[in-house]
Amino acid sequence: MLIVQKYGGTSVGSAERIKAVAQRIAKTASDRSVVVVVSAMGKTTDGLVKLANEISSNPSRREMDMLLSTGEQVTIALMSMALQELGVPAISLTGAQVGIVTEAEHSRARILHIQTERIQEHLQLGEVVVVAGFQGISQTRHQEITTLGRGGSDTSAVALAAALQAEKCEIYTDVPGILTTDPRIVPEAQLMSEITCDEMLELASLGAKVLHPRAVEIARNYGMPLVVLSSWSDAPGTRVVSAIPKRRALQDLELTKPVDAIEYDTNQAGISMLRVPDRPGVAAQLFSGIAVQNIDVDLIIQSIHESNTNDIAFTVGKDTLKQAAAVADAILPALGKNSDPSLGEPEVKIEERPIAKVSLVGAGMIGRPRVAAKMFETLAAAGINIVMISTSEVKVSCVVDAEDCEKAVNSLCQAFDVDVADISSSGDFLRNATQTRIATTESSEEVPPPVRAVALDMKQARLAVRHIPDRPGMAAKISGLLAEQNISLDMIIQSQRCHSVDGVLTRDIAFTVSQPEGETAYQILANAALEFGWGEVVLESAIAKVSVVGSGMIAHPGVAAQMFEALAASKINILMIATSEIKISCVVKEEDGVKALQAIHKAFGLSGNEVVKVPA
Repeated sequence: MLIVQKYGGTSVGSAERIKAVAQRIAKTASDRSVVVVVSAMGKTTDGLVKLANEISSNPSRREMDMLLSTGEQVTIALMSMALQELGVPAISLTGAQVGIVTEAEHSRARILHIQTERIQEHLQLGEVVVVAGFQGISQTRHQEITTLGRGGSDTSAVALAAALQAEKCEIYTDVPGILTTDPRIVPEAQLMSEITCDEMLELASLGAKVLHPRAVEIARNYGMPLVVLSSWSDAPGTRVVSAIPKRRALQDLELTKPVDAIEYDTNQAGISMLRVPDRPGVAAQLFSGIAVQNIDVDLIIQSIHESNTNDIAFTVGKDTLKQAAAVADAILPALGKNSDPSLGEPEVKIEERPIAKVSLVGAGMIGRPRVAAKMFETLAAAGINIVMISTSEVKVSCVVDAEDCEKAVNSLCQAFDVDVADISSSGDFLRNATQTRIATTESSEEVPPPVRAVALDMKQARLAVRHIPDRPGMAAKISGLLAEQNISLDMIIQSQRCHSVDGVLTRDIAFTVSQPEGETAYQILANAALEFGWGEVVLESAIAKVSVVGSGMIAHPGVAAQMFEALAASKINILMIATSEIKISCVVKEEDGVKALQAIHKAFGLSGNEVVKVPA
């Protein structure tokens, strides 16, 4: 029986801490085989980066990999010594020595495969194998040392666990497990006993630092049970569970197909509320009324505001369309008239054409910018116009005309090499959620909670491109231009209102990107706007994105309403809304970010009685 354990930098930050971790490893090694992956001690990596910057203002990525890989080598040698002092046979191995083979991409290499022969030999000799995380060796003739980028030690550990077919992978950190939110913002955040890989992927992409998305992707793809534990206690921690996966080859381990399956849903009907006042509480009024009627809402999209008005669009099942439209009509009088008569008055618009939702399902969608771009390009090439877009770490969905659904599915299957057996109808969300829960390994839950956790991302920027022609290929053009620079789009929202510009119907498209990439994205799109005759490109960096995540929200109408009510009660205006089956995200002003997270966390009753202290 084999366990892989990973210890982060704070867990091995001093000689005393290394000795304490060695005691824990020795206890585990008394009755099973152990592979240990460690990070560099404490702030070692930061210190090495500082040294490099003192030497060069623009050090080469190859030399940075050579430099930064030394941090973990110090830790593995000291850890092996500590284990040997306890009488535990141990050997330290670098990423290259252990056979972690990567792409020839310095500073952000992905793992191709792991040559496990040497590690198996040492395990058979009864030795604990201590491996340097975060690093590997390229498959090129010169076998260059490479590093895996941020969160690389997590990635190393889960990849080793998959390659060695370990019983489980344990990730030791300085917190007791995965919490319902950041304990530095909400000290009463609760420890979760378990979470699904899909939920964890969403949280990790939203800035939760306990696990890196790439590590969770590998666990999901290979069905590797993960447990996140504290280095300082024997608490049970948090299990990260996944559905039983299809068998996958261990070759090209991190380059597996990003798309597992394609889903479609023809039981969709669309409603838009146009020109509603841009003030706190409007979304809360609408979706509270819909929740009272026990109506399931699927996608919710609020685009960028225009003057002092907003548009909110959402989809429901065909059988509840009349009820939902009646609720929307009923609240219109309460919204009042717009202060500027030239803007027009609020109105409810029902999508008259039958619509369908087509989705790509996989892992790490946001981290692979070419996936969404390729989806949009494929639909454009088939002459299919996109009505609405929803993105998440595990799914990219497009609403299209129902008559185009079959053509869209067939085109996407061909483009992403998806077998016919991996196409499914997602009309019955509750059934799918139940099947996923039954299929999960080690899961102790019968019904998951509607909201598992709340996350705040303060490192996002919002861009909007005005007056883009309303025809197939526009979303593909924008996402493709940014994907060429490896810039991932997060929330992507297409406005519901059309404008006629020189006789051409146009829409606005808005999206969020990581803040450091905002200026680059702006320059790319500003140049494109001049070339293609689009309207103004607007960049705003003073925003925050607050999100609720939970696979149980599929079976609980009213989650969105409860979130919007919490924001309205705190007088926080929502700037954008985007949803998926397991995530609802709202963009708010940067100054409202922390208050928004605290209000939502409290609204869903996620706080506990104990205060979690995070080490400095």
